[in-house]
Amino acid sequence: MDEISQPVHPLGREKEESCHDYFKLDSYDYDLPEERIAQTPLEPRDSSKLLVLERSTGNIRHLIFRQMPSLLDHRDAIILNDTRVIRARLIGMKADGSARLEIFLLKPLSGPEEGLWEVLVRPGRKAKPGQSILLDEDISVRILGHGSQGTRVCSFPAGLDVPSFIERCGNVPLPPYIKNTSVDPERYQTVYARKNGSVAAPTAGLHFTPSLLSEITAMGIEIGRITLNVGLGTFQPVKTTDIRRHRMHSEECFIPKETADLVRKVKSSGGKVIAVGTTVVRALESRTKENGDVAHGSFSTRAFFYPGYRFKTVNAMITNFHLPRSSLIMLVSAFAGLDLTMMAYRKAVNEKYRFYSFGDAMLIL
Repeated sequence: MDEISQPVHPLGREKEESCHDYFKLDSYDYDLPEERIAQTPLEPRDSSKLLVLERSTGNIRHLIFRQMPSLLDHRDAIILNDTRVIRARLIGMKADGSARLEIFLLKPLSGPEEGLWEVLVRPGRKAKPGQSILLDEDISVRILGHGSQGTRVCSFPAGLDVPSFIERCGNVPLPPYIKNTSVDPERYQTVYARKNGSVAAPTAGLHFTPSLLSEITAMGIEIGRITLNVGLGTFQPVKTTDIRRHRMHSEECFIPKETADLVRKVKSSGGKVIAVGTTVVRALESRTKENGDVAHGSFSTRAFFYPGYRFKTVNAMITNFHLPRSSLIMLVSAFAGLDLTMMAYRKAVNEKYRFYSFGDAMLIL
């Protein structure tokens, strides 16, 4: 499997000095009233607001998400991330009953059925190598050692059907800013989710309904799919004052040949490649070759996009509104420009848009 590391940004010294604010963490901060953080998803899914930002003019329009197809051309293609969120949060007890712990599954380090996983354990100080954590009446995981950046490596019992156990005993890991515990877990899945593997949803896709997808295809617009399993990087805040020093966690991806071929066809016909979410942007841009084609196949990526990066494949992006100082808002700023992005975010706050995972959407053209 290929590994795609952080991209080199093609900025010369003079350009870099003139753009120094792009690299300051404080440049990606904004004020958000707590009541603007969406706690409940709207019904139907496509009734959310849609802020439309035109990069060439800076114009902003306000629509409803179900109106989005009116902005598309029959030559365009929409690319979705078909990953599905696993029930990654498990609650257990130390074998001696002295402490309650949470096991947050990040990714399998072997085949999912083989039982070796990278995890977060909370509280981590109570998870010493060699300890066992009881998850069910007769099922324990054993802490084997430390992973990278505060993670642990653990093993499930040999012969256990781990995916089935997770589905039976785990909980869908809603983000910590969602306090509403009564949300139907299926509302944190896209309607086209197919492949288990993520610990967080590709939330830009939560606005699509089956009928909206049917309307899009009836217009002659083709839909492609990639799979990027969202991992720890989604939860990892950027802490470095100079954002260029931030290092992303690796995430596993797959681009089918059919999607790579679709992207080539759309680009040659003059249509737009429209990425649904930052995960799709990362996958496509990570695999764009020098000749402009997108390579298909499985790979892992640590790519981190921030202002200065020149996009080679993606022409438009659908995205939610992201946390301040996050790598996600930095990617959006790389695509739309820092000033335009922050202007759009301020406008969304003033217009009472709903923010984060269950919030409203933005289409950047």
